[in-house]
Amino acid sequence: MSHPRAFYELLLDYARTPELVEEVLIGQVWTLCRAGGAGLCMTPQAYTRTLPWAGTLRGNPLAELASWVMRFEPHEAAVGMAAVNAALAGLEPPLHGQILEPAGDAQANLAVFEHFRPQLAGRRIVVVGRYPGLHEWAARHDLRMDVLEREPAAGDWPDPAAEFLLPEADWVFLTASSIPNKTFPRLAELSRDATVVLMGPTTPWIPDLVHFGIDYLAGVEVVAAETLREVVAEGGGVRLFDAAVRYRVAPLSPTATREWTRALIVHTYADKTRLTREMELWYETHPRQRYPGYDRLEAVNRRLSRLDTCFKTLWDERPPATETPPP
Repeated sequence: MSHPRAFYELLLDYARTPELVEEVLIGQVWTLCRAGGAGLCMTPQAYTRTLPWAGTLRGNPLAELASWVMRFEPHEAAVGMAAVNAALAGLEPPLHGQILEPAGDAQANLAVFEHFRPQLAGRRIVVVGRYPGLHEWAARHDLRMDVLEREPAAGDWPDPAAEFLLPEADWVFLTASSIPNKTFPRLAELSRDATVVLMGPTTPWIPDLVHFGIDYLAGVEVVAAETLREVVAEGGGVRLFDAAVRYRVAPLSPTATREWTRALIVHTYADKTRLTREMELWYETHPRQRYPGYDRLEAVNRRLSRLDTCFKTLWDERPPATETPPP
């Protein structure tokens, strides 16, 4: 794997947008950032009375707040991750993957595990992060699941056990909360021989994760924005999945990811063409004034470059036999 910093720089390139932060809510379980789109991150379970920036975030550039994902103070990193996801939600790319509806009497927050259940029988499964009701669900379906948790409860393994359990796993369900707490690069590396599902509301919806050993994204899409805000503000946890969001699962196989990336490139290039034409027209009549959409155009160019790199890497790894290579 490349240097861990490269992964976080990738996130920031996608989050470089001129949008301004409309609101940040730090709830008991979830942190929400709104700026055109809504982004979530799990709130650190570390109580503090000293957040020196409280009351100062609204109105700041979203890209500036997203840069906090590089920080190591837990609440700042969570706000940064929520800002990254808000930027991604505001890009309006074509959504990818399958919507999950809870099956039978399964809890809505366990929809991802229920979706993959037919493939898990007899497999060695490691789950990074505790999910309410998971132990009972696994027992009911006669599945063995080892759960790794930073603050382990009964039946959980502590963090250091990752070095022993993940290399031997067949399936790894990896909480995306590992991104803001900076354990993601190492956990993904340890899981390279397993089928890896990156999951949870913190999941960033970008195809490039295929290059970090992720086989499936299991993130969420917002279905009721006001309900989402209320649940976060009122301290809700799994309640989030009852009405505010729903899971969407996307395979990151070479073919599926290549097609998703191609669609994103087409969408992003159309934005670039439109903004470039607007800039040309602007300077025809305002030759001494800076084009007001320049920052947006620069962000689109940066995102397009990342997508081109993602597509080229996928092509080099497994080129389709019947297609013409890109220039």
